[in-house]
Amino acid sequence: MVTYRLNTGIAAAQLAEVFQSSGIRRPADDLLRLQKMIDHADLIAEAWQEQELIGIARVLTDFSYCAYISDLAVKKEHQGQGIGAALLKHVKAELSDEVALVLLSAPEAIDFYPKQGYERVDKAFLIPRKK
Repeated sequence: MVTYRLNTGIAAAQLAEVFQSSGIRRPADDLLRLQKMIDHADLIAEAWQEQELIGIARVLTDFSYCAYISDLAVKKEHQGQGIGAALLKHVKAELSDEVALVLLSAPEAIDFYPKQGYERVDKAFLIPRKK
């Protein structure tokens, strides 16, 4: 059975495990950087199976106007079970209808987000990270 929680204080090693298993491209081998990612997130929705973290949605937001969903990751063996969709619903439930949700999709996930009610836009700009 999967349970969902918010902001329980996950460890960098747990986040690394989810990233490594999910296939998402993140610096999973850099635990100090992952800890900064956790520490500076405003909202982390978590999916748990007993004591195992199996999915996360990490969000940066002002809780008033805009929220950037920086990461959505579910361990590979748990994908296709609606966990990612449920994490997005938990994020939306934490935010008011005044808050726009924004994200960048990995190419392999492009078809997932419209099914969750996200509208594809072409008005974004990016300066890519160098590391």
